[in-house]
Amino acid sequence: MKFKAFFTSDGVNLLDKRFLPALDKLGRLCHMYLTRDHAMFLHNLFAADGVQSVAQFKKEILFRDYRISSQNDDRIAFAIDPALLHRALRSALTIQLQSGDDTAAIQIKLVKKLPAGSRNPAPFLTFETKGMRSAVVQDVPISKPLSRADVLQLQTALDAAQDLPQTLVQVPDLAQLQSLVDRLKNVGDVLTVAITQYGDLHLHVSTSLITVGSEFRELRVLGVHANAPASEQNLSALSRTAMAIQRDEAQSVQVSMKHLAKSLQCHSAKPDCVFYGIAPQGACLTVIFQFFIPGTRLMDKSISFHCRLPVLDSGSS
Repeated sequence: MKFKAFFTSDGVNLLDKRFLPALDKLGRLCHMYLTRDHAMFLHNLFAADGVQSVAQFKKEILFRDYRISSQNDDRIAFAIDPALLHRALRSALTIQLQSGDDTAAIQIKLVKKLPAGSRNPAPFLTFETKGMRSAVVQDVPISKPLSRADVLQLQTALDAAQDLPQTLVQVPDLAQLQSLVDRLKNVGDVLTVAITQYGDLHLHVSTSLITVGSEFRELRVLGVHANAPASEQNLSALSRTAMAIQRDEAQSVQVSMKHLAKSLQCHSAKPDCVFYGIAPQGACLTVIFQFFIPGTRLMDKSISFHCRLPVLDSGSS
């Protein structure tokens, strides 16, 4: 089992400034999953009660001279702490900048070493900042690489997590959404989310005394969409949503406010736009972060990032 590569400058910037800060806020441990073509960071794919996230990169955007081999179809996966990974990357970048050596490059590789005071070798992800005059090595502890059976299970969970909702609506203002969630979480712990095929996103919290929420209307829709009945435009948001659900033109689910707040931490990755959708049968709430090729409005297909929030109750199933 072997893996080694050099970071590209774009890869360092993406991970350091955007993705590792976001991944660290999602949880202390994630799986780093390496294949012939992609590098992935996966949170909670084996769990059913937490926020799942999948960040996937084509290898060329993060690495050059990428070499991987294993007896498991050249696939390697292991658990790692994103905070430790980020710390090592930042330290390697600092060393690179301070060296004043234009040839300095950051290499990453999978190794086994004997930790101090131990008789058993342990796996590490090693960062080596190499220049003409010096090299600095840092070791990030990782779990034992997953077995063939565990990698297969991880791939199966990854395939399941890639299923997209039939209808996605684009959130227009991330700061406005963050402000709304900050207010609503002071009211209750359970958030009801409804999404219609007309481009409406309705969020509310209910208690025995009060219902508080907000609605975003006529949002951009991807996938299955429909025209809103003109006769219902003057009705309340709750009434319109209930009638749309009866016509199978909307879905509603309840999610944990904590889970939604955690998913909003992914905005640290600085996506260019964000879409919300509800999986068939109300299986989960999906949040998709989209990135553009710099200087354009074209989607960057080399990066994908999304979260799946478990539902407490499917209001429309």
